[in-house]
Amino acid sequence: MSPFDQSDVARSILEMLPIGVCVVDTEKRIVVWSDGAERITGHLRHEVIGHSCIAEALLHCDQPGCEFCSGECPVARAMKTAQPVHACGFVHHKAGHQVGVRVRAVVVRNGHGSIIGAVETFEEAQSARYGQSETFGLPESLDEVTGLASRTMMQLHLLQAIETFASIQVPFAVLCFRLEQLDHFRASFGPEAASSLLHVVARTLEGALWKTDFVGRWSDDSFLVILNSCRDDALQSVRERVQRLVADSSIAWWGERRSVPVSIGQATMQTGDTPASLMKRTDQSLNAISHARARAAGSEVNPSSGS
Repeated sequence: MSPFDQSDVARSILEMLPIGVCVVDTEKRIVVWSDGAERITGHLRHEVIGHSCIAEALLHCDQPGCEFCSGECPVARAMKTAQPVHACGFVHHKAGHQVGVRVRAVVVRNGHGSIIGAVETFEEAQSARYGQSETFGLPESLDEVTGLASRTMMQLHLLQAIETFASIQVPFAVLCFRLEQLDHFRASFGPEAASSLLHVVARTLEGALWKTDFVGRWSDDSFLVILNSCRDDALQSVRERVQRLVADSSIAWWGERRSVPVSIGQATMQTGDTPASLMKRTDQSLNAISHARARAAGSEVNPSSGS
């Protein structure tokens, strides 16, 4: 008998793999969690073994209404169809942000051919950070708090995108994410908590974007995203996807999960736009969303006011 036929040897090989490996039973309780899964998600093996990936929301795919591992997640689809499933999705990091991953799921059968669970592998998708790495050696190119591109660097990327549009008509769009009431959050929980929240949102944003996109810190409470080759008809779906992920971003502070509302402004590049005119439309969109959120919050506080 070969030593590789021993179940303990096979299990140890799975657990040592650098990619994320998660094996679940038919109730979706986790029975194997690899070293790679620990690294990618921040969740240690002893914290997840025996727990349900549904209850803990550790793994989820990028499908509408499927953020908490519903019946359409990759492992559920694999067990339902008995077919391999490939998908792009996100895992929820222990620190609070979302990590973009490529996912593969296949069923596990016993000696009689019956399905007894599924194995899901996941590896990090390349994020927007890698697409910007060649410029990070420049002075003032990095934001000290988040590690993303600084406002100076984002201004350069914006100017380059506009010049490319003017010369060869490559479309692009911008999204601006504002963390509402960040000053109040900082005053209530301290600057360290605010910095941690900014860091978590930054990691979520860079993990949610394509390698060709850019993301950076735009102001104290906002981030700017440049979506290259993004047209008007695709902007809304991209915005909604990223918005769902950012809405799930939070930090553990004083024994509770803490977060703030996030408003999003948007604009697509138009002929004749300058950086100033493009960002003016983005700010107008952002302020309209922010004001609508404030009015809605005021109505909830005092529902009898107004007509």
